[in-house]
Amino acid sequence: MAVNCEECVWYDYDDELEAYVCEADLDEDEMERFLRGGTRNCPFYRPGDDYRTARRQ
Repeated sequence: MAVNCEECVWYDYDDELEAYVCEADLDEDEMERFLRGGTRNCPFYRPGDDYRTARRQ
């Protein structure tokens, strides 16, 4: 299963960098694996459903 970062809750626009970045809170080992591409699919992917919170209210 391929992961589309654009649909992930951690994928957000950074005004300082003027680019989209992954905002997942990774420790040093996780970041190294992520940057080296050591995982086939992103283990931190969470669908960014904007309406999920509204449904709970």
